[in-house]
Amino acid sequence: MKICIFGAGAIGGLVGAKLALKGETEVSLIARGPHLDAMRRNGLILREGDSETVVKVTATSDAKELGPQDYIFLALKAHSIPGILDSLKPLIGADTAVVTGQNGVPWWYFYKQPGAYEDQRIEAVDPGGRIWNTIGPERAIGCVVHPAAEIEAPGIIRHVEGDRLPLGEPSGEKTDRIAKLAEVFVAAGLRAPIRPQIRSEIWVKLWGNLSFNPISALTGATLEQICSDDAVRAVARAMMVEAQAIGEALGIKFAIDVDKRIAGAAAVGAHKTSMLQDLELGRPLEIDALVTAVQELGKLTQKPTPTIDTVLALIRQRAALAQPSR
Repeated sequence: MKICIFGAGAIGGLVGAKLALKGETEVSLIARGPHLDAMRRNGLILREGDSETVVKVTATSDAKELGPQDYIFLALKAHSIPGILDSLKPLIGADTAVVTGQNGVPWWYFYKQPGAYEDQRIEAVDPGGRIWNTIGPERAIGCVVHPAAEIEAPGIIRHVEGDRLPLGEPSGEKTDRIAKLAEVFVAAGLRAPIRPQIRSEIWVKLWGNLSFNPISALTGATLEQICSDDAVRAVARAMMVEAQAIGEALGIKFAIDVDKRIAGAAAVGAHKTSMLQDLELGRPLEIDALVTAVQELGKLTQKPTPTIDTVLALIRQRAALAQPSR
């Protein structure tokens, strides 16, 4: 089995290292810059607790060197995917599956979704339908990434916590390809339950990302600080209530209520969200997949999103002002 990790950052590096350590699959990683140079020179170093493991990996910046794969694990952030579509093509063969590990609303969301919106494109995450038309939604396997990891230095991945990566076909079927992928993940020490309702898993994570991420980037607050401030917590809650109405209009069943979801975020403690970290590092922010797409789904389902609209306007300006002037 040939698996390519496209985007060997923190999560991609973690998944790639775990799979390569098992040794039963041919694993390759697409990376660039000092991180790629370090992996080529020293291997990929995985740190977990007090242990350190050096993993020999095939790493490159050029997908043409690798050829068609059985699976491509896309570990880039959603806004980066349109820019790598041409680079992705050499990896795609007749039966290649593409595992989408992005936060937020996925570009294939309405594929094989019975009802009025079947095959609807989501402009916020797939402008002009380029991803849909290039990759093809029939290749997509959904994945919700729960582990936390970070790049401590080029070529060095620190696994912070978590090992759960639920998988699901857009159709809800348990196909041979997803069963084989789950088996490989589990053998590598990753929990990969196959979910018949992967969209519900996506929404539970999105519920928090939609609200806590932009609020943290606007305020500089950690999850603990957001949840302990009654007024700010109320803003996050209002965004989540609006999102829940949209999700339920699309057939999503939320397994927990909004206050339990907020309590779960508070329990994480003094954690900076990924959007706040990206802002501090001068990186582009994951606004469209996490917030704009939900606003778009609100318009589609005719559900009002006043709080989401307000926070979206603010975080867009914050992101624009954070970019260096040209």
